[in-house]
Amino acid sequence: MDMTVKTFDPNRRKLLKLGAAAATLPLFNINHAFSQDVTYDGSVFDAGGAVLRVGEWGGPWGELVHKYLLDDFAKDFNCKIEYDSTWPWFPKFVTNGPKKPPLDITNWNLPEMFKTADAGDFFHTIDEILPNIPNGKNLWPFAISNGVGVTWAFNQYVYAYRTDLVNPPPTSFKDMWKPEFAGKRGTYITSNTLQMDFFLVACSLFGKDQYDLKAGFEAMKELMPAKISDFTGNMQTLMDRGEVVIAVQSDAEPMQARDKGAPFAVMYWKELQPILTQTYTISRYSEPTQKKLAYALLNRALEPSFMTNMGKEFYLRPTVSNAVLPDNLVKAGIVNSADAIKNFWLPDWKAYLKNEDEIVETVNEIFAG
Repeated sequence: MDMTVKTFDPNRRKLLKLGAAAATLPLFNINHAFSQDVTYDGSVFDAGGAVLRVGEWGGPWGELVHKYLLDDFAKDFNCKIEYDSTWPWFPKFVTNGPKKPPLDITNWNLPEMFKTADAGDFFHTIDEILPNIPNGKNLWPFAISNGVGVTWAFNQYVYAYRTDLVNPPPTSFKDMWKPEFAGKRGTYITSNTLQMDFFLVACSLFGKDQYDLKAGFEAMKELMPAKISDFTGNMQTLMDRGEVVIAVQSDAEPMQARDKGAPFAVMYWKELQPILTQTYTISRYSEPTQKKLAYALLNRALEPSFMTNMGKEFYLRPTVSNAVLPDNLVKAGIVNSADAIKNFWLPDWKAYLKNEDEIVETVNEIFAG
C-alpha cells in the first residue's frame, strides 16, 4: 500500500455550501445522530455524564490507557467511559449495522478495520475527521494514508530470540526456517495481524510477491513444527520458559524484557519492514454528544504527553511530529522524523481480505496437521 498521502486541504466553497444546507434543516435533523454537523474545536466541554463507548485492548494495555488518557478525560469532560476489550470488533459492528454502532471510538489493527469499513458505512472518513481534531495538524502523512482511521502509534515487526539459546543470531527473514529451530519457533493464529503480516512477507520472499499465496502456503508447511500462539503476551511467556527460542513479534515485548536484563534480542526484518499500527476510527452514526466526545478523545490521544507515556510503557512510536521520545526508545536508536518511516511497508490488505477465507482455511489446516 502506498504510504504517501496528499496534504489535506478542505475546499472552502464546499464547506460553506454544506453549512448553508445544514442551516435549512429542521432542528430535529441537526441534532440527530444521522446528521453530519457535529464539530469539535479542541476545547473542554461538559458532557453531562454521557457514556462514551471505547473499544480498546485489555490487560496491562487497558490499565495504562486508563491511567494516561481515559481517567483524566472522563473527569475533564464529565463523562463516563464504557471500556470494551472483548475483541474482535468486526462481528459487533456487522451484527448491529452502521446506524447502531456498538462503539463510538475504536482502536484497530489495519486488517480488521479495513474489513469492517468494506462491510458498510460505519466510519467517518479522514477528510471528515481532520477538521475536528486540532492536534491532527502534527500528524506525519503516513498516519492518515490508510483513508479510514487515524494511526496514533505503531511498533515494528521483528524476530525476538533468546540470546542464551540461539547461536548464531538470526540475520535474515528466512533464518526462522533453520532446522535447529524446529518445534521451538513461534508464530500466531490466523486471526492475529502478526501472522497475517508474517504470511505475506513469506509470500513475497519465498515467491514472486505478496500475492503469491502458493509460495506462502509452502513456506508455512516448511515452518512446521512450530508453536502457535494467540497473542504476543502468551508468546512472550513461551519464550520466557524456553519453549520457544525464536518468534514473530512486535519489538515491544522483547525490548521490554531486554531492558529488564532478560536474555532477549530483536532482529528487524530487512527485506520488508511491516509495522503493527494502532488506529482509531470514529463511528459515523454515534449520537451527537458521543461523537463529539470521540473527537475530543482522539484529539487528546494525539497530544505529545500521551504518546511519550505509551512509548515509555509499550515502546510505541508516535505519529505526531511534536512528540518527545522517551529514553528507552532513544537508547534503541529510534527517531521521530518523517524519514524514519520511509522504508516501512504496508501490505495490500484489500487483496488479502479478498482471499482471506482461502488463506485462513489452508493455513489452519497446516497448523493443525
